[in-house]
Amino acid sequence: MNPSKHKMTVLSQIFKLIPRNLIPKLARVHGVDKQARSFSPTSHVLALMFGQLSHALGLNDICDTLRNHSGVLETIREAVPPSRNAFSHANRNRNPDMAEKLFWSVLEHLEELSPKFRLQGRQYCALPRRFKRAINVIDSTTIKLVANCLDWAKHRRKKAAAKMHLRLDLRSFLPNFVLVKSAGTNDAKEARAVCAGISAGEIAVFDKAYVDFKHLRDLSARGVFWVTRAKDNMKYEVVGQHSVPQGNIIRDNYVALTGFYTSKWHPESFRLVEALVEVDGKLKKMTFITNNFTWSPSSICDLYKARWSIEVFFKEIKQTLQLADFIGNNENAVRWQIWTALLVYILLRFIAWQSKWKHSFVRLFTTLRGVLWSAFDMFSVLACCGTAGDTPRMRAAPEQCYLPGFVPGTT
Repeated sequence: MNPSKHKMTVLSQIFKLIPRNLIPKLARVHGVDKQARSFSPTSHVLALMFGQLSHALGLNDICDTLRNHSGVLETIREAVPPSRNAFSHANRNRNPDMAEKLFWSVLEHLEELSPKFRLQGRQYCALPRRFKRAINVIDSTTIKLVANCLDWAKHRRKKAAAKMHLRLDLRSFLPNFVLVKSAGTNDAKEARAVCAGISAGEIAVFDKAYVDFKHLRDLSARGVFWVTRAKDNMKYEVVGQHSVPQGNIIRDNYVALTGFYTSKWHPESFRLVEALVEVDGKLKKMTFITNNFTWSPSSICDLYKARWSIEVFFKEIKQTLQLADFIGNNENAVRWQIWTALLVYILLRFIAWQSKWKHSFVRLFTTLRGVLWSAFDMFSVLACCGTAGDTPRMRAAPEQCYLPGFVPGTT
């Protein structure tokens, strides 16, 4: 089966998912339109998106390719190919808050187009099915940068990095909150901002790097259930037993903090579960803490195990999209590129939802990347993938045997 023709290129069809007047509107709100002369905000966003979709090697790669396709580019909302200097200047000086707002506005627009996109678009395969409430997984990923060019992101003496803090909804595998900052900040200090939008009755799961007992107490006061790992130096005393240990559960106790400061920050008791958890085929002892007193200890272990889903998300965006090579050195350029990568991610996820894509995200990306400038219907292109039938079954028959000197049909 061959893909059907379309009056627009695949790149045009992807960009069409962004509302036509949204980019100019946000450019006016954030003052970007005043900095744009010949290189419009629409052209800027399209150039950055093309860099992500094509895995461009740098500024020259993007500018040269768009110039070679300037005729087709003009049909996409009158976009123009940038010069290297104009593109670099836009990334360096234009307000990246516009890119952040564009991401959330497009995500909201896609959910309005298809309300089931967030609820049924995709679920993490290891999601504990017995939990009917929202499960929010919080974590961060470090994006390595070039230290001698990026003073704003100094992480160590010879290293620089940006950090992306993320709150992921396991029901949809889509982000609910993203914070991009220098990697020099402590995760626990960003925990309040990342968890601010979690509603009462929902579940928050995060690593021990986000443990701040003042914040944990506030989450409990808001009616949010939290599950995390205990720090190795946590000082506490056992005040009771919750359940009798069984199987891989070593202990399930009520505990209270005894540290001078921590006992004041979180005077209430909480629950501590110590269990043997399988990691890379081996059993490893882990200690979990939570403010929920009704779940079984195995459910608490399963909830924390589901935290690995956010690592799958980070792997998809960092290994598929262009977050390894940056086309700018300053903070604005890095933020523009990160937010555009996330924008491309949700657009591709929406296309996968509409086309009922059954394969991996990587294959979706590579399939569309190969036909960006082709006038094919992108859904028919995706329909052509994976259409080969199953391997035909072999039927054994005497004539298939091979024996020296044996001629089939003779006795």
